[in-house]
Amino acid sequence: MAPVTNPTPTPRPQDLLRVPTGDVLGTYDTYPEAQAIVDHLAKADFPVAQVSIVGNDLKSVERVTRKLSWSRAALEGALSGAWFGLFLGFLFTFVTPGLNVGLFVAAILIGAAFGLFFRLVTYAINRRSRDFDSTKQVLASNYQILVPSELTARAQQIIATPLES
Repeated sequence: MAPVTNPTPTPRPQDLLRVPTGDVLGTYDTYPEAQAIVDHLAKADFPVAQVSIVGNDLKSVERVTRKLSWSRAALEGALSGAWFGLFLGFLFTFVTPGLNVGLFVAAILIGAAFGLFFRLVTYAINRRSRDFDSTKQVLASNYQILVPSELTARAQQIIATPLES
């Protein structure tokens, strides 16, 4: 009896728990550089389902974007609440006959008040732990493209020649 194979290019669940293996086609400083090489391979009809991009030496990077303050928290809360109130006002227009401007204004003001209140409460609770906003991301020191050994020569040939436009 022949072994059962996976007809789709999607990896099997047990394969997702292992670091990919193969020959290193190249090492790149940024992910977009590695992605461009894989895109080049794809345009040349290379079986990219067998290619992996592996990030090495992962680092967690947190960039501080701004200092938080009571006034900023109040403004953010009021604005997000007003947007939610505007959304509810639009929903109410489908339920009630006719266009009621007072309903829109009331929904926006009530939403802004609730948003302001909840944001200030959240800020008061979180202020003890941190008084700034930031963004977090995971970056690698470099990115390697791995291809199966039997396809390495073909991949090297493809990336050595520019694509025809």
